[in-house]
Amino acid sequence: MTVNEFNERLDNYGKIVNDALLKYIPSNDVRQKQVFEAMRYSVMAGGKRIRPVLVLEFCRVCGGDIENALPFACAIEFVHTYSLIHDDLPCMDNAELRRGKPSCHIKFGEATALLAGDALLSLAFETALCNNNIDKIGYYNVIRATGELAKASGAEGMVGGQVIDLDSVGKQIDLDTLEDMHKKKTGAMIIAAAKMGCMVAGADGQKINAAGEYAKRIGLAFQIVDDLLDTQGDTSTLGKPTGSDDVNNKNTYVSLLGIQKSKEMVEKLTDEAIDFLKVFDDNTFLAMLAEKLAKRDR
Repeated sequence: MTVNEFNERLDNYGKIVNDALLKYIPSNDVRQKQVFEAMRYSVMAGGKRIRPVLVLEFCRVCGGDIENALPFACAIEFVHTYSLIHDDLPCMDNAELRRGKPSCHIKFGEATALLAGDALLSLAFETALCNNNIDKIGYYNVIRATGELAKASGAEGMVGGQVIDLDSVGKQIDLDTLEDMHKKKTGAMIIAAAKMGCMVAGADGQKINAAGEYAKRIGLAFQIVDDLLDTQGDTSTLGKPTGSDDVNNKNTYVSLLGIQKSKEMVEKLTDEAIDFLKVFDDNTFLAMLAEKLAKRDR
């Protein structure tokens, strides 16, 4: 696969997902107009759509139809967006910018932002469970994939990681605790995306496990790159403030390992991730995706 072919598929996935996301968000009702606007504003603010891409591509490499996976790709993006809205709130990270635009609570107010996040979380499970492809996918696969999303987004996953993050502010933690925090806060949803794609396609346990191991490593690498960019990046490129980790006295890979060792860890994790793709016949896109995420500048 050439770089152009890779970029073409990545762009195509993005377009498919964006079109579907808009269809799933309810139309502006006269009474709930503001919350629908806030939901749409946050979901369509941009972003890499990495989680939906993983759902679609893992479904494809496991022999499934990406149309069947599309509701799950949208569901995980709704959960991801809800988490960003809540993360930006003053009681959490107190961030005024997200993806180069005012954060949801800056644009619509804290109350509406909170409700928009809540609504997106509910919409995610409605989208996964109330789709027209359930008979094609199989009820067992639908339940299994939706359960994966529920676990990854809850107290054992993303929410649990945020709890550890908030509890560790101003404290010195060790590398094991930092890794556990990010495996939950960032990694759990990336792992879920990869596994969900396999599950929708009806893949066997070996492929589901391999997808999870690949995703666990690119998820951790993704977070380390985030930490590096917060130290070395600039606001105009990233679309969000830099230096916030230092200002908020947060533990990061850069603060614990330094810049050079953090970069080496990204390379190691990326190589390991690609190695887990051997069980998939058509794995070039996923290998190139891992490399792209490791070298990103935003």
